[in-house]
Amino acid sequence: MNNEKQKLSVLIITLNEEQHIKSLLEDIDFADEIIVVDSYSTDKTVSIVESFKNVKLIQNRFVDYTSQRNFALDKAKNSWVLFIDADERLTPELKSEITATINSENTASAYFIYRIFMFKNSRLNFSGWQTDKIFRLFDKSKCRYNEERTVHEKLIVNGEIATLKNKLIHFSYSSYKDYKSKMYNYGILKANEKFAKGIKPYFLLLLLHPVYTFLYQFIIRFGFLDGKKGVIICYLNAYSVYIRYKELRRIISSRI
Repeated sequence: MNNEKQKLSVLIITLNEEQHIKSLLEDIDFADEIIVVDSYSTDKTVSIVESFKNVKLIQNRFVDYTSQRNFALDKAKNSWVLFIDADERLTPELKSEITATINSENTASAYFIYRIFMFKNSRLNFSGWQTDKIFRLFDKSKCRYNEERTVHEKLIVNGEIATLKNKLIHFSYSSYKDYKSKMYNYGILKANEKFAKGIKPYFLLLLLHPVYTFLYQFIIRFGFLDGKKGVIICYLNAYSVYIRYKELRRIISSRI
């Protein structure tokens, strides 16, 4: 690698994120380029983004998470990109590590970042989230999102993979209603993904897979140690699986 300082593009995809976006944009002042790809928000998201003169706003119709992220990648000027969601925050230590990493001699092509899951204003320690990690920092010239995965996107990496030491703070759960809506939408997208792959919605899967998901996260992944919060999170994750198979059955029956 040459001695020239590597520049970083921060990419954010949004839909109705007025609750989070201002704090996030104030938090990523270390970026060389900031791009927000918004899927036509109906709240104050767009006006908030436009108030930041150093942020480029692009509106693009949302089809699925994978295509939206690949669209954002194509708009970035720099090879090194950091994807961050509106409900995520970087610690000062993580910012410093990101800058040092992309300017080091032994860089991988992509980096996992572990996340701390926040349930409202307190940390969720278990319920399947204790080992949550996700690709966020990578060299876009060597990576692309797999177009067969429309939700919980999979990054295809050409090269070495590593993990950063510091963690992202993930403010995913702000209220029961909002999180349930998010899990419902994930379920719908997952159903369409399975339909495209020709997967059949067997009735036993509709019954057993949600139950398995709840019990696995609540017992095996120690959700019970999170108390009431664990019950809520494990239930809503199982609910998303139920919606997945219910929607898949609806899609198939509508085409008969």
